[in-house]
Amino acid sequence: MKRIVLFIVTNLAVMLVLGLVANVLGLNRFLTANGLDLGSLLGFAAVMGFGGAIVSLLISKPMAKWSTGAQIINDSPDATHQWIVTTVRRFADKAGIQMPEVAIFRGDPNAFATGAFKNSALVAVSTGLLEGMNREEVEAVIGHEIAHVANGDMVTMTLIQGVMNTFVVFLSRVIGYVVDRVVLRNDRGGPGIGYYATTIVLDMLLGVLAAIVVAWFSRQREFRADRGAADMMGRPQPMMNALARLGGLPPGELPKTVQAMGITGLPSGLMALFSSHPPIAERIAALER
Repeated sequence: MKRIVLFIVTNLAVMLVLGLVANVLGLNRFLTANGLDLGSLLGFAAVMGFGGAIVSLLISKPMAKWSTGAQIINDSPDATHQWIVTTVRRFADKAGIQMPEVAIFRGDPNAFATGAFKNSALVAVSTGLLEGMNREEVEAVIGHEIAHVANGDMVTMTLIQGVMNTFVVFLSRVIGYVVDRVVLRNDRGGPGIGYYATTIVLDMLLGVLAAIVVAWFSRQREFRADRGAADMMGRPQPMMNALARLGGLPPGELPKTVQAMGITGLPSGLMALFSSHPPIAERIAALER
């Protein structure tokens, strides 16, 4: 409930800030005089910005199951499955959340957590992870994913993505309108080619900048989940060992819908700016500190 309220408040705050900035800079009067309803644009930007993000969050669990082929094992009689479920239950109790669904999916070493609400989440581990790690390391990875759930990271990332989307939609259209009316002097009743061309280009350029901001927040979230796993395990070494092991294994590719919630990734060079995960060495160093 708290995060739903936070979602609504954040949405309203974004609209308020954009409206205040437009008023302070005099854009509101200029745009209104030239036929642009700033209030309607703010509403449109918020709906477009947060709408897609919230829909993605709400369907995250079924999409994750479908895209990875994850099989739920909560009631499985298999001994290994029972151990995984027991581990998830133990960490969920420690974190103060309800028991998530637990799943296994076929693939190289990886794991993820997803779901719109922390008390109805999904935690999944890959067959490659179970085969490539010892039990203590697997437990640390599960602790990491439970920490994501307990921290509400799925909702937090949706909020951040929604805020960025709203700014992109709003700014690209305001700038497009100014270019169309002031630079290209379009005095016809409706928007001209300058508006549409500028909006399309800025949607892409500002979208890239927004992706960098979202990725930075995601990397900070990974450090926090590593610390959460260390706390659940009672010491940082198991999580450090798990990360070191992951650093020597080819990370499993996850679908885009759950990629940010995986345990690892492959950031390098300029693309590291867009990576949802920090380098393994930085994560181990953070735990050592």
